[in-house]
Amino acid sequence: MRELHFKDNFWNTEIISTVGYDSIIQHLNDGKRTSTVITTYCSLTLLPLTLDVLTFGLSHLHLAQTMREEAKKLEDFREKQKETRKKVEQHMDALHKQKAAQYKKTADAKKTYEQKCRDKEEAEQNMNRNATTSSSKQQEKLYAKTQQAKQTAEEADRIYSHNVSLLGKLREEWLNEHVKACEFFEKQEVERISTLRNVVWTHLNHLSQQCVTSDELYEEVRKSLEQCNIQEDIEHFINLRRTGDKPPASVPYENFYNNQRSAPTRSLPTAGR
Repeated sequence: MRELHFKDNFWNTEIISTVGYDSIIQHLNDGKRTSTVITTYCSLTLLPLTLDVLTFGLSHLHLAQTMREEAKKLEDFREKQKETRKKVEQHMDALHKQKAAQYKKTADAKKTYEQKCRDKEEAEQNMNRNATTSSSKQQEKLYAKTQQAKQTAEEADRIYSHNVSLLGKLREEWLNEHVKACEFFEKQEVERISTLRNVVWTHLNHLSQQCVTSDELYEEVRKSLEQCNIQEDIEHFINLRRTGDKPPASVPYENFYNNQRSAPTRSLPTAGR
């Protein structure tokens, strides 16, 4: 059976949507809170042992020191993951902002392009309508206005096309970085689950050695830990929170005149043809 992975299941067809990425970050934050709880638990269990040292001697002192070391290792692991994850999140946040900003620029450029095309058509129609009824001077003004409108439309076309191209390049960069981030986050999640499992296992071993009377309870927990399957945990989260398996399509260049061919057009007066 094919294994599920973050990089294949947290997409969204909307190009400016971050719902898949946000879902992963939320899951990682939930996992971070779990790690904090376990670290706190390991630390708190040291309190009664500190008192026991006075009564039970060196064996308890050794156990207390071992558990302090475990708690310290777990805290160091959490901090290391936090710092490396922070860099990836900052990079992705910056990419999301760039993508959203470029998408807005492209949408605005498209609106401007379409409006300038309408202005150009209106100027041409106006010139044609008055071709036989206006003076030579008026015709020159209408021609000049039409030429200006044409140049403005061509410039708007260039800007729109350029922004579509920039958005396409940014989209490709984001797609690649999103996959890398998903792989990085999944690797961190595997490491986190594995580390916590080992810490809890070791912690319970130490406690069971010191608290023989409670060993049955710890054994039940160990049996549960034996059933821990990291891939199943990953796949459970993916199946529960997946947002899609298809990345957004590129934004196409839409020529104004191609869109107008299917729409009815006003016929020009015979004299103006």
